[in-house]
This record gives sequence, structure tokens and C-alpha cells, in this order.
Amino acid sequence: MMSTNINIRTDKELKSQAQALFADLGLDISTAVNIFLRQAVYKQGIPFEISKSADNLKNKKLPFSTLKGVLAGKVTMADDFDAPMEEFTEYM
Repeated sequence: MMSTNINIRTDKELKSQAQALFADLGLDISTAVNIFLRQAVYKQGIPFEISKSADNLKNKKLPFSTLKGVLAGKVTMADDFDAPMEEFTEYM
């Protein structure tokens, strides 16, 4: 597989927070972006829901720390816990 570079501009604090998050997950930004791109191509769209608010969380009972992370965009919830990992392993 031949590789190529992608240059993007982002907020310095966002980059720092993302690097810390991905490090906790055992990833670097390049790997995380590649996961996103593979998912986007596989799903033929943005691989997660984009909405203006967290209205879809109103009826879910989540711990406060999880809810805080979801609202901050740091935590996502999957209906089926194993589905995201199964999809990920298909690509790798």
C-alpha cells in the first residue's frame, strides 16, 4: 500500500486533548485519522451521528461522568457494544 500525507489545521488545544485521548487508547493521531477515514469509506458517509444537541440522550440513564463526556464529544455510545470493534477488525 502506497502512503500519502494529509495536512490539516486544527485548534492547538483540541490537538492536545485528542493526542492525550488517543494515547490512552494506545493510538496516535495518524492511526485515529486512518480509522476514521476507513469507517467513512466503509459506511459511505460520516461514521457517526451528527446532531445539534444531545436530545437523543434524554431517555438514557447514564452515569454523570459518561454523560459529561458524551456532551463534550469525548465519549460515544454504541447500541451494540461489540459492533464497532467487529467493524474495526474487518478493516485491519
